[in-house]
Amino acid sequence: MTGSFPEEFLFGAAASAYQIEGGVTDGGRGPSIWDTFSHQPGNTHQGDSGDVAADHFHRFREDVQLMKDLGLQMYRFSISWPRVMPDGTGRVNQEGLDFYRALVEELLAAGIEPMATLFHWDLPQALQDAGGWPQRSVAGAFAEYATVVYRALGDRVSWWSTINEPWCAAFLGHASGVYAPGVRDPAAAFAAAHHLLLAHGTAVQAMRAEGIGRHGIPLNPAPVRLGRSDEPDVLNGARVIDGLRNRLWLDAILAGAYPADVLENASRFGGLPVEEGDMAVIAEPLDWLGINYYHDLTVDRAGSSESQLGGGMHPGAEAVTEVVEPGPLTDMGWPLTPTGLYDLLDELRLRYPGLPPVMISENGCAYDDPFQPDGTIVDQRRIDYLDAHLRQVLRALEDGIDVRGYLVWSILDNFEWAEGYSKRFGLVHVDYATQRRTPRESASWYRSLIETRGLSG
Repeated sequence: MTGSFPEEFLFGAAASAYQIEGGVTDGGRGPSIWDTFSHQPGNTHQGDSGDVAADHFHRFREDVQLMKDLGLQMYRFSISWPRVMPDGTGRVNQEGLDFYRALVEELLAAGIEPMATLFHWDLPQALQDAGGWPQRSVAGAFAEYATVVYRALGDRVSWWSTINEPWCAAFLGHASGVYAPGVRDPAAAFAAAHHLLLAHGTAVQAMRAEGIGRHGIPLNPAPVRLGRSDEPDVLNGARVIDGLRNRLWLDAILAGAYPADVLENASRFGGLPVEEGDMAVIAEPLDWLGINYYHDLTVDRAGSSESQLGGGMHPGAEAVTEVVEPGPLTDMGWPLTPTGLYDLLDELRLRYPGLPPVMISENGCAYDDPFQPDGTIVDQRRIDYLDAHLRQVLRALEDGIDVRGYLVWSILDNFEWAEGYSKRFGLVHVDYATQRRTPRESASWYRSLIETRGLSG
């Protein structure tokens, strides 16, 4: 697939607050669940935390200049809830709002469109102490926070993203427990899932009551493929995973109802705590839908010791596990399945009439290629990965799917959650000891792509 992207198509990159900002005790910021979780032994690689990360809190002007040098047209960043409202509700920390105002002003001066994400998993610890996402009250607190941020930045920020990958916050945070807050309780995960969706809808309504903007949510759906077995229990497990990873979120937001099979599965674990009127709030119309895509999921029968994909991350799918077919992998151990991005976009178009415009809000790969003697970093595998996925975006555009932009994950190497600093996703290398930034060859490639707006053979 070769061709040119439309002139209005936006190329950019993304990052999140806890992964790059550092400065966790600076500027009046309160603690988040990731501060707590990462400081508990055994939760992250070598005990890594986001205490310093890429020090973006102090170096954001340098980082925006890097973005300008790359020719980025959009930057999706997240706002740290505990930096703005240290207790999660009530008191507002003006110094925190001032930081994000300064970041936005710097981006606009560089000609870069800011996209603000309100929540990228760093729930204020004070709200977790009160029960966290399994409690309905957090949705109301989130709407209060969204209103505060919109009033501070809504005159300068047009693109708004509510909750990044709520599946991760719900099921990695509350079922498998591999992400903060480290809970292993499927009932809590299902309650959290519903309240995350309710918070999304409530926040969109609250921001729209304040003024105009383009409001959306970045989800991380993935095609679910079968491995070697198609026996009934494997088929059922694949259906459960597809329900929890994909249809739970998409059907609720785009169709205003949870799928019947997802409700049936959830009933085994206490159900989804839906109250009257909730689904209408969750289905508040979107201006755009974000797709964070990395790879497809292939599932097969689980062995006796394989429960992470099923009984952990996807309650009710205990019979199956994820399998990785032979072939090249990223440093995360993820397969390369670029055609899955097109398949996913095509399925969304077919399944959801009236699908809003789509933004590829994350796509990227972890590779740690060494410095060359001349000081450059030749990361050809990352270039090949991005090229292959962008060709699938071109294919989707040529087939009439309304894709408005593409954001690389990530602009900088960063704290990769439970993997700590062991995995590097950045277009720009970060030396964590010195905080020196070095653009990789992929950054030059991406700059050229943005300039030419086309992919040749």
